[in-house]
Parts: sequence; C-alpha cells; structure tokens
Amino acid sequence: MIKQTISVLAACLLAVACSSGAQEDPREPSSETPELATGAPEFTGISHWLNSDPLTMQQLRGKVVLVEFWTYDCINCIHVMPHVKQWHQRYKDQGLVVVGVHTPEYGHERILDNLQSAVKRFGIEYPVAQDNGYHTWNAFGNRYWPALYLIDQQGQIVYRHAGEGDYDTTEAQIQRLLRKNATGA
Repeated sequence: MIKQTISVLAACLLAVACSSGAQEDPREPSSETPELATGAPEFTGISHWLNSDPLTMQQLRGKVVLVEFWTYDCINCIHVMPHVKQWHQRYKDQGLVVVGVHTPEYGHERILDNLQSAVKRFGIEYPVAQDNGYHTWNAFGNRYWPALYLIDQQGQIVYRHAGEGDYDTTEAQIQRLLRKNATGA
C-alpha cells in the first residue's frame, strides 16, 4: 500500500514538474487568451533576433506566418522541431514564414550564447526571436511549450496547437492558407 501511494505521489510530482508552469524564474502571466480569427499581436519585448533582422506582423502581411513558441531544453519542443523545420523548407518559397519565439523556461535558457548555440546545434534556419521577458508570449496569451499559431495573410490567428502531434492537421492548415494565397480566394 505504501509503495502504491509513493508511486502515485511521484507520478503527480513528475506531472507538475513537467507542466508549463514549472520553472525556476517567475513570469508575468496574462489571463487573456486570443480567440481564433483575432488579429495576431506584434512581436514585442524581443531582446535579440537570430537568423533575421527584426520582424513585425505588419511587415509579414500577405504571408502565411507560423509562430512557434519553444525553448531549447524542452523535450516536447525538440520533438516538434523536425516538423517545423520541414515546413519551413517545404513552404518558404510558397509564402510561409516561420518565426520561432524562444521563451525560456529556465534561467540558463535566457543567455544569448546558449540560445545561439542551440539554434546552430539544431540547424534552425528560420528567424528566432528571444522573448526573455515573456512579452510576446503574453501578447499571444500563450501558456504552453511548444505552441504553434498559424496566421493568415490578413494577420488573423486562424489555427493554434499546443504540444506534440497533429502534424498532418497543422500541415493541412498551412497548405490551405497557401492555396488561398495562390488563388487569391
């Protein structure tokens, strides 16, 4: 009986430790979560841009934009990364812009050199915004690592997905928006 109780408690502690709320640095959460088909907020509070000059949502109007919230030590983010990299390669010439918003979970992930090393190690070629202050995270009302937000050509959030999986659904949404762009419909 005691072994069972200890096992259950250990499982509960592990689940709590792996949730998006577990971190060694506090963040400033916002209770506002954007509804689908709302305007995408601007990138705000970005301390550094890697692989790109600073970008704005206004600049990206007319493009399909995939915003990925991630952090380099998150195993779920690492599992999603090959799909995001593949979509970037496959669709960048058709109008898709992928922007990785790196919002750290732990203190060492805030260090620019560590982020630059991770971007190089993972072979990430798309723009990465360093959001140490959670400003863009909060502007999107995000709560999860990883999280994907798909923004249409008019700057509206039309799809979002938290966590791993549903890769076919996400890719189908990217294709649908790119077709819409190609046909002007």
